[in-house]
Amino acid sequence: MTITSLAGVAGIGFVLLAIVVNVLYVRAGLPQPTSGRSLDAVTDALAGAGRRIKAPSVFAPVTWLFTTLFAAGLLAALWRGQGAGNAWALVGFAGVLMQNATFMVVESLRFGAAEAARHQPGSVAGLWAFGNVLFGFNQVFLAIAVLGFTAAGVSLAFIPAWHAWLGWISAALLFVSSMAAPYNADHTNRIAVTGLLGWLGWAAWIVVYSIALMGI
Repeated sequence: MTITSLAGVAGIGFVLLAIVVNVLYVRAGLPQPTSGRSLDAVTDALAGAGRRIKAPSVFAPVTWLFTTLFAAGLLAALWRGQGAGNAWALVGFAGVLMQNATFMVVESLRFGAAEAARHQPGSVAGLWAFGNVLFGFNQVFLAIAVLGFTAAGVSLAFIPAWHAWLGWISAALLFVSSMAAPYNADHTNRIAVTGLLGWLGWAAWIVVYSIALMGI
């Protein structure tokens, strides 16, 4: 199997696994960063979900492996001689690496907040606010990844116009949502739907790009 075919499989695998893991988190009772729940309610939910979030989180490293393979395959497909396409592909690859590193911290903070809720409830406020804001800021790296790989694909005529527009719009929504991150420390997000739509667009963008990679 070539690197591009493997990247295509990894991209689709990531999207499916991300959906499954998020469903499991919700079923485990893990409070969402933009739920708007009170600190007391969040603390109680974290204390109750502490042990149940371990099993879904086992798959977190797999998602980061999949996204890295996907990005590496895209870089291999879009790296053609000299030109702007190369630079944009590097921008996209850098965005994926930064997203993985940042979300590793977000995942770890969930465990820290859950343990604090069980043993030291007074420290939950700081950890929860930290995680919420970082979760929001992380969307800028998704936007950078989509922006870079979309621009590279367009410059090389590798993707159709509708796929490019899906990328542009998703990147814009994610970037706008990331700018609101400082206002999410109080557990609310008045433009949460913007980030959700951006994430869904990003997931669809990955699936379409993955199919293109598998066809090379």
